[in-house]
Amino acid sequence: MSGIPLGVLDLVPVPSGSGAAEALRHSVDLARRTEAFGYARYWFAEHHLNPGVAGTSPAVVLALTAAATSTIRLGSGAVQLGHRTALSTVEEFGLIDALHPGRLDLGLGRSAGGPGARSAAPAATPVAPVVDGYAPNGLRIPARFSFAHLLGHPRVALQQQLLNLPGARPQEYAEQIDDVLALLRGDYRTPEGLEAHAVPGEGADVQVWILGSSGGVSAETAGRNGLRFAANYHVSPATVLEAAEGYRAAFKPSAELDRPYVMVSADVVVAEDDAAARELATGYAPWVRSIRTGEGAIPYPTPAQARALPWTDADRELVADRVETQFVGSPGTVADHLERLQEATGADELLITTITHGHADRVRSYRLLAEEWARRS
Repeated sequence: MSGIPLGVLDLVPVPSGSGAAEALRHSVDLARRTEAFGYARYWFAEHHLNPGVAGTSPAVVLALTAAATSTIRLGSGAVQLGHRTALSTVEEFGLIDALHPGRLDLGLGRSAGGPGARSAAPAATPVAPVVDGYAPNGLRIPARFSFAHLLGHPRVALQQQLLNLPGARPQEYAEQIDDVLALLRGDYRTPEGLEAHAVPGEGADVQVWILGSSGGVSAETAGRNGLRFAANYHVSPATVLEAAEGYRAAFKPSAELDRPYVMVSADVVVAEDDAAARELATGYAPWVRSIRTGEGAIPYPTPAQARALPWTDADRELVADRVETQFVGSPGTVADHLERLQEATGADELLITTITHGHADRVRSYRLLAEEWARRS
């Protein structure tokens, strides 16, 4: 695994019995700690109307964290463009870059119900065939999960209503990416020839990433523009292989990259031994259930609280793909899983997300993993 960096993806989780302020303080502390542990990047996700997740604005949390760290790269995983404009996004990251130059990753994603695409590339066929739910090297690739039950869900509709101005029409996603890149380069022009210059933002030294869960429009857009691509195993494990291959198939060299560059995410909990790690991960299934039912992420429960929650076969089926692909165990056990993920996807980097009820447990999980990963380098 020599040369395969690890990064951090932080949702700013709110543990039960706590609140957003404490969650934010813990996230800033974790960024400091993981910088010392040797992690290469620290990314913040964007989620809304989730009682158990305080990461609503990556740019704001990045600004706070940039002032508390010095070397680790900081980024968004991802800014959801479905309810933002290219200009506001470039200006926000330009502001942070002005004081912390050369450390920012602008990760861009499509939000649910967000902008459409001018082309929807067909899903790529993975190079490595999946047989009985496993890649040839043993990586678990579960059946596809369908979000059809959330279509028309009142909470999903409410989120879109609150995030978008009345009557607003989201811009086509691929065009919006083109606008972001043009504003960063300083060569934005309207069809009529009018110029626009984002200050701050123009010329900002940021790495642009596209995040995607399939081999469709996000992968195609990243490849067509010669950008870095982050594939989402921790949320959509069924489609991670097609996402990586779809991006590589669409890739065209750019001034930024001469070859495809892929990062793959994984949900991880590490403890001194497998049993201790499984105990720390007890709350994961009910937490995922709360998201997939449309309720919104609940505050992350303690193991005892999680065991006391009602549970049905339908619940088990609802979260099975996520639970089966969460890497839980001792440092050696989890590092073996991560090596398998890297091998199957050909990832250039891995992005680790860890949620536990206790902050100290989360810090220890990242420390133990970093130590084991360094031993294998």
